[in-house]
Amino acid sequence: MSLFPLRRLPGLSVLALALAALAARAESPTVQPFTATYALEWHGITAGESTLTLKQISPSSYDYSSTNRAHGLFRVIFPDPINEESTFKIEGGHVMPLSYREDNGPDRSKQNVSLEFDWNAKRVHGTAEEKPVDQPLAPGTQDPLSVQIELMRDLRAGEAPTQFLLFDKHEAKQYDYTRDGQEPLDTPLGRIDTVIYRSGRADSSVVTRLWLAPSLGYVPMQAERRRHGKVDLSLHIRQLKQAP
Repeated sequence: MSLFPLRRLPGLSVLALALAALAARAESPTVQPFTATYALEWHGITAGESTLTLKQISPSSYDYSSTNRAHGLFRVIFPDPINEESTFKIEGGHVMPLSYREDNGPDRSKQNVSLEFDWNAKRVHGTAEEKPVDQPLAPGTQDPLSVQIELMRDLRAGEAPTQFLLFDKHEAKQYDYTRDGQEPLDTPLGRIDTVIYRSGRADSSVVTRLWLAPSLGYVPMQAERRRHGKVDLSLHIRQLKQAP
């Protein structure tokens, strides 16, 4: 149920410049750990809250989690929190997922996902919706959460993402990314300038848009998911705490 399957995203003709750019990318600062809380709206009605937390667990590895909790009458439909968690490392200036978990609660346990990314064997294995998974792992592949961090790092490095290969439950799928303008947002944090990125697949009616704040390390300020052109799920920033 992550609203940010912003699945993860350009070339220089002169070799010396290319090498310099890669070196700068590899040495660029990592994404700053943070905790962000959002109001979650379902078809325009406030239905709960969502929390994103990025933690650094070693010099090169991180834990990124998402928790969605329903409020009020929506707890009848979603009585349990929906949790997602990704662990990943940063190597060569890029995000490499190590594991991904999706826990939908006891009533929806058949929808759970548990994946391991074995970069040495170049395989993804685990279970998704009670079905075994054992698939090839292509370079650059991201999971539904790690792709957000790779997108943020790309933008901080001055790159313009256009595509990400996202491993979504049973297989890897290509997602296209397009910059969709910029917009200042009035938020509880103040008026914040954002850039908007749109993602989706050519064979799907689902489109995700993200409003990212350059002044805050491209942390998402707002997000929406559209199905057949209509917004069904959206997130709006309420609180943000960033590590010093």
